[in-house]
Amino acid sequence: MLIAGLFVYGTQAQAAELKVGYVQVDKILQEAPQTAETGKKLEKEFSPRTAELERLQKQIRSIEAQLDKDGLTISETDRKNKERDVSNLKIDFQRKQRELREDINLRKNEELGALQDRINKAVTSVAETDGYDLVIYGGVAFASKKIDITDKVLKALGKK
Repeated sequence: MLIAGLFVYGTQAQAAELKVGYVQVDKILQEAPQTAETGKKLEKEFSPRTAELERLQKQIRSIEAQLDKDGLTISETDRKNKERDVSNLKIDFQRKQRELREDINLRKNEELGALQDRINKAVTSVAETDGYDLVIYGGVAFASKKIDITDKVLKALGKK
């Protein structure tokens, strides 16, 4: 009985010494300076392809408008050729649009993975510097503001 009492007392004493921190990952992902940098980087990377899609869409609209305007005055062969051209351009547009979406999603996931690595390193750095024994990432029912280290992690990310 004495041993069981000492075990319970020892466990309670250890729990009292445990320093716990909490991190709001969603907030970090929204507010980290790297998030905005990544958005600009991806926009710059994919802007030529986006511009190409816009150009292609304008070309399709132009040919369709010309068909609407001149449809009755041009020969049947010319009309069918233009309709075929529009159809081919639309297929090309849809393919390029799908490929662009897939490539953007792939790159976003790559950048998100890199950012998550940086966040993990920043959390570890803050935890080690401030002496935390345990840091919990989001997804908890309640966390007191006094154990929330999100702003410290954001500050650490800003320094990198």
